[in-house]
Amino acid sequence: MTGFLATLEQLSSWLIWLAGLLTAVVTVALVVERTTILVRSLLRWRVEQRYEPLVRRALAGDEEAHRALGESPARHRLVIAALLLLPLIDDRDPRRIARTRTLVGTLRLASVADRYLRSRLSWRRAVALHVFGLIQERQRAGAIVAALDDPHDDVRSAALDALTDLQDPATLPAIVVRLHDASLHRARRLAALTAFGSQAEPLLLELAEVDSQHRVHIAQALAICGTARSRPTLCRWSDDARPEVRIAALDALGHVGLDDIAAHCTLRALASDDSHVRAAAARALRGCSQATGKAADVATRLAPLLEDVWEVAVGAAESLHAMGPAGLDELQRRAQHPGVAGALAKQKLWQRVAT
Repeated sequence: MTGFLATLEQLSSWLIWLAGLLTAVVTVALVVERTTILVRSLLRWRVEQRYEPLVRRALAGDEEAHRALGESPARHRLVIAALLLLPLIDDRDPRRIARTRTLVGTLRLASVADRYLRSRLSWRRAVALHVFGLIQERQRAGAIVAALDDPHDDVRSAALDALTDLQDPATLPAIVVRLHDASLHRARRLAALTAFGSQAEPLLLELAEVDSQHRVHIAQALAICGTARSRPTLCRWSDDARPEVRIAALDALGHVGLDDIAAHCTLRALASDDSHVRAAAARALRGCSQATGKAADVATRLAPLLEDVWEVAVGAAESLHAMGPAGLDELQRRAQHPGVAGALAKQKLWQRVAT
C-alpha cells in the first residue's frame, strides 16, 4: 500500500510538471503570435502612412501621384489596393469609381485580387471583389456570385457592388433571385439591378418563360426596370393563383404604366378577396387616368375602397389624389362622410392645398 501511494505521488509530480511545461509553451506561443501580429500591424501602418497621401492625390487627378503609385514595389500593392478599394464599400461616387478603375488598371491588381479572394480575412476578400468589378473581369463572375453567400456582411456588400460594376447579363438571374434576400444590403440589391436599366427587361421576360417558381422576384425586378413591353406578361400574372405573384405584378404594372387592357386587369383585381391584392391594384391605378382617359370611371371604382381596410383605403386615397379633377371630386364627396374614410379624404385634400 505504501509503495502504491509513493508511485501515485511521483505520478502526480510528473503531471504537475507536465502541466507547467504545457502552460509555458502555450504562453510563449501566444506571446510570439501577438508579437507577430503587432509587428505586421506596425509595418502595414507604416506603408499605409506612406501611400495614403499618394492615393488621395491620385484620386484627385494628380498625375505625379499616379505615376508614383505605378512605380511602387509589388510587395506594397496589397496595401495600396486596400487604400483604394475599401472606401468604395460605403462611397459609391461615380467619379471616385472611375478614377479608382484607372488606378487599378495601372497597378495591375488582378493577380493580387486572385490571392485576396482566397484569403481567410474578410476585408481582403472584399477588396478582391471590388477589383474584379471595377476592371469588369467577367471571367470571375461565378466567384462574385458565390460571394453573395459569404458569412461576412462586408464581403456580401462588396459582391453586390462588383455585380453593379460588372453588368454581366450572365449574373442577372442570380441578382433577380436575390432581389429580396434580407441578408443582402437593400440599396445595393436595387443598385445591382438598376445598373442594367431597361436592357435587363428582355432577359427578365425570357427568364419568366422558363422559371415560374421565381415569378414574384421577376415581377419585382420589372417594377424597377420594366417598360411597356412587360405589360402583356404582367397582365397575365395579375390573374395568377398565387396572391404574392398578383401583388408583385400589379405593383409592376403601376411602374410601367397602364393601357386599356392593363387598366381592365387592374380594375378586376379590385374585387379580389385578398386585401393585399386590392391594395396593390388601388396603388397601380394612380396613373390610369393619364394612360386611358377614363378618370371618372376609375375614380368611381376607387372611391368605395376608402371604406376598406387601412392598406386598401390608403392606396385608393393616394391614387384619387394623383388623378386630377375626377379623383378630387370623389375625395370631396367622401370628405363629408364620418369615420376613417372621411378623415382620410380630408387629409388628402389638405395635402393637395398644402402643395
